[in-house]
Amino acid sequence: MTIKYELIIDKNAQEQILAIVHAPSELTRQIEDLVRSYSGADGVMGYRDDEMRKLAFQEIECITVLDRKVIAIDTNGDHYRIQDRLRDLESVLPSYFIRINKSSLANEHRILRFDAAFSGGVDAVFRCGYRDYVSRRCFAEIRRRYEGV
Repeated sequence: MTIKYELIIDKNAQEQILAIVHAPSELTRQIEDLVRSYSGADGVMGYRDDEMRKLAFQEIECITVLDRKVIAIDTNGDHYRIQDRLRDLESVLPSYFIRINKSSLANEHRILRFDAAFSGGVDAVFRCGYRDYVSRRCFAEIRRRYEGV
């Protein structure tokens, strides 16, 4: 079976995405997630000391609230202050960002593993070395998400 692909670029047409498939699959789920999460944005502005730079979504490991400030942690472990609120960011972030607790969103592609903590909870360990706790409710949702794969 060959897959037929067609892309039509017409500035005057209304944008639409149409996929004709025989049955749902992992590929169709990924396409649907991509389409639903696409907002046109591909990054967010981050501020550190006298530096201001655009952080691409794929280079952000985690976005969290520290000392009442929204902070993005990049793949090097550097912290950047973000001016947007966490709940506002949640609506523009791609679907691979998942909530891990009340004040943190994680890039699931950058989570190295989940570790059991001494307190009985679970921590998300990121590739840059940063760790953050995962709430019970969010961990249950993450497990349901992965069990569906």
